[in-house]
Amino acid sequence: MNTMKTFMLMAALTALFMVGGQALGGRQGMMIALLMALGLNFFSYWNSDKMALAMNKAREVSPAEAPDLHQIVAELANRADLPKPRVYVVDNATPNAFATGRNPDHAAVAVTTGIMRALNREELAGVLGHELGHIKNRDILISSIAAVMAGAISYLATMAQWAMIFGGGRDREEGGNPLVTLVMMMVAPLAASLIQMAISRSREYIADAAGAEISGNPKALASALQKLSGYNKQQPMDVNPATAQMYIVNPLAGGALAGLFSTHPPMEERIKRLLSM
Repeated sequence: MNTMKTFMLMAALTALFMVGGQALGGRQGMMIALLMALGLNFFSYWNSDKMALAMNKAREVSPAEAPDLHQIVAELANRADLPKPRVYVVDNATPNAFATGRNPDHAAVAVTTGIMRALNREELAGVLGHELGHIKNRDILISSIAAVMAGAISYLATMAQWAMIFGGGRDREEGGNPLVTLVMMMVAPLAASLIQMAISRSREYIADAAGAEISGNPKALASALQKLSGYNKQQPMDVNPATAQMYIVNPLAGGALAGLFSTHPPMEERIKRLLSM
């Protein structure tokens, strides 16, 4: 179900890009935006692990420094038939975790110092199983593709803004109706962001199911999510919003429209699905 939902959302992003490109910049503008977005995101994809780890101030730990953590990761990676990822720790009292890397051979898992104090071994294994699920399902690739499309759409809207300011634009045959251009300029970037967030939420459900299967303990993962959600609401983490979607639970404080603009599914629904497994 969630795999099909991801496919449909990606198709919606593609359709939005094609329609927006024709309305905002014509065929030439659409191609320029796509090429620029591909270039930026190609760099981001190949360097995503380094960038994410650096932005979150994660430090790699050896088996001698964190023997239990390495043992759990090794056991879970073996169950999931994955290469053992590199292991990192983020010095933060709020319990949380994330995974990064462009593929299973270049992957890393990171946990905060707080999570190792807040969770028992079974709960920590459930969390790490979730992160290995992201690695196994190539979620970094999926999020990168979504970012390509959303970035291209936003760039098209920016092009249209400058064209309107300086009186540029294309003729009606190639560029479309000016009113349509104005609407797309305002609506397309917001719609692209909402679709990108919906894709992220869908992948979290899939990673939960994978984590429960890899760890063999859905109840432990559900218990861990309940604890992590409570801790992060009480003490949100000071992280770059661009990396918030990587964490297993939202590390940022939510506002009135948190549900609509959240990169994470409702915690109650995640726990309900795990307990039903």
